[in-house]
Amino acid sequence: MWNFHNPVAVHAGTGSLARLPDLLAGRRALLITFPDAAALGMEQAVAELLGTQLAGIENAVHPNPDVAWLEAMYERVWQQHADVPCIVALGGGSVIDCAKAMLAPTPTGRFAPVLGHLRDGTDFAPDRARLKSLIALPTTAGTGSEVTPWATIWDAAAGRKYSLHQAWTWPEAAIIDAALMRDLPVAATLASGLDALSHAFESIWNVNRNPVSSTLAAAAARSILATLPQLLRAPRDIALREQMALAALQAGLAFSNTRTALAHSLSYDITLQAGVAHGIACSFSLPHVLQLALGCDASVDALLLQILDATHGEQAVTRLSIFLESLGVSTDPAHYGLADSWEARLQLALQGPRGRNFIAAGVAPMAPR
Repeated sequence: MWNFHNPVAVHAGTGSLARLPDLLAGRRALLITFPDAAALGMEQAVAELLGTQLAGIENAVHPNPDVAWLEAMYERVWQQHADVPCIVALGGGSVIDCAKAMLAPTPTGRFAPVLGHLRDGTDFAPDRARLKSLIALPTTAGTGSEVTPWATIWDAAAGRKYSLHQAWTWPEAAIIDAALMRDLPVAATLASGLDALSHAFESIWNVNRNPVSSTLAAAAARSILATLPQLLRAPRDIALREQMALAALQAGLAFSNTRTALAHSLSYDITLQAGVAHGIACSFSLPHVLQLALGCDASVDALLLQILDATHGEQAVTRLSIFLESLGVSTDPAHYGLADSWEARLQLALQGPRGRNFIAAGVAPMAPR
């Protein structure tokens, strides 16, 4: 028995940003975005579309939303825009995750109850009549936050990462317009594309997989393997941007039902402690994780071999390693200063909530190749 569920209304295609006013259906909205959106003309484009429906702009979202600055933003949003029913999030995963943290009111308008929920699981039951809706406009092809309920929240001071996940953190709608991604720098294109590749593979070697998620994930992985190298050579090619946007969407839809697994479980401490971009931190280990996954389930093996056009497991691992190395991403843990701690990190990651989604969670990790 299995089920597949995703309530996000997806509107896609170049030029689909123009649908935003219709999706708001007369509602006023607060725009949350990133600092460079103004210089890129994106902030003005959305403002012009919304006209008098635009209630305000929060445009200082930093990468990796941290509780240290989310608190001030949350309290500002609920003091100044409590009656605004919708948030439009224009940006990558950090912007969309930040917006999700803004959606629910607390009785006092303070961030403390949200933070308590994140840190120790304290009950947090907001007034559902005052919840804000979220429309996500991703400017990267990778995070999947626009079609998932999870918001990754960081607590750098405590050295911790939290996942905010409630029924009300699902976006209402997502607009996937590749034109918003055309100016994405090459480094961010690479990191976000590899994040999506990780989502795809993590959805396949996952105890929560189902036929729909696996089909979406396989299509995403094949497309990313074929498209990402081309896109890095021609980053302003809108057709390639559209292909990557679709692949990232497929991967996002897949892991919206499975969650991620071991590669992501490994990545969080690497990002926190070493500052490695999330997309690189969760993808350089994919060949090592693939090696662990092979042999656990015949149908999973067959799908992974098919995606990588391999006849046996070692060939699949080698091909995935060569793919990453060809993009300038080292697959050697020592490159990231992890040689001495790698085995211990694998063991610890397998015990985490994401690690337990991995199909080989009960198998002792192997030494790096």
